[in-house]
Amino acid sequence: MALEPIAERAGIAIEWIDIDEDPALEARYNELVPVLTLDGVELCHYRLDAAAVEAALAAGRS
Repeated sequence: MALEPIAERAGIAIEWIDIDEDPALEARYNELVPVLTLDGVELCHYRLDAAAVEAALAAGRS
């Protein structure tokens, strides 16, 4: 599953950030890319965990 359909169903935008452009992010995430965060909370890295993303979005709506 891809992130775009999940974001579309939730009505949210995806912000893509190149960590190589930010030394602090590069130091923090280095080899964990790709990494997905929501409101500063890390949801998954290396590959998309759709269930974790869906759960985090559902929790934010309640």
